[in-house]
Amino acid sequence: MNNQAQHFIKEDPWRIFRIMAEFVDSFEVMSRVGPAVTVFGSARMKRTDPYYHSAVTLGRELARRGFAVITGGGPGIMEAANKGAAMAGGKSVGLNIELPNEQKGNRYTNIPLHFHYFFARKVCFVKYSCGFVFMPGGYGTLDEFAEVSTLVQTQRIPRFPLILFGKTFWRGLLDWMRHQMLDRGFIDREDLNLYLVTDKVEEAVEAILDYERRVGPPESVPKAFA
Repeated sequence: MNNQAQHFIKEDPWRIFRIMAEFVDSFEVMSRVGPAVTVFGSARMKRTDPYYHSAVTLGRELARRGFAVITGGGPGIMEAANKGAAMAGGKSVGLNIELPNEQKGNRYTNIPLHFHYFFARKVCFVKYSCGFVFMPGGYGTLDEFAEVSTLVQTQRIPRFPLILFGKTFWRGLLDWMRHQMLDRGFIDREDLNLYLVTDKVEEAVEAILDYERRVGPPESVPKAFA
């Protein structure tokens, strides 16, 4: 038996059980959360930044309208959105991930979950949300932006509201997508119409409420990966 086969027998079956446990535990908790909106954004956003304050307001206004607010559970934008939801007495969900440097859970989550695997965490972001707000961020935010966009574009999940918050921040990426992807035929024009780009919290909240009005009450909102 070669080393690779020995490694599989020794390690991989136990890893599968760990993955299964992570899904079972998180699904059990998240299935009781109700209609939710996920807010993505930088863990490095300073508390003095205007985007931080916008995220606090966004979390508060979403919670006031009965939505749970889901974030990655860390500092920065995630902390801000969780803070707003908690201030309004709403459900403030943090899907934290074990990272070597910057990712530490924030104190504003009242429904905390901890993940070892990025992919299990991503499934929970998407499976239990009916809207997504992408605030300024780094590689992680871009990764989440691309993955959720792909799922909507390929119709693997419903066409939930995809809100790019921060016109100045997102303009360059959208211009690049238009000139390098659309003009070369790599995407369709409709693919660029998946997004609402805004600087206004009330516009973001209204887009989510409008989607809810169109699809029906919270219990009838389509679920991802149903």
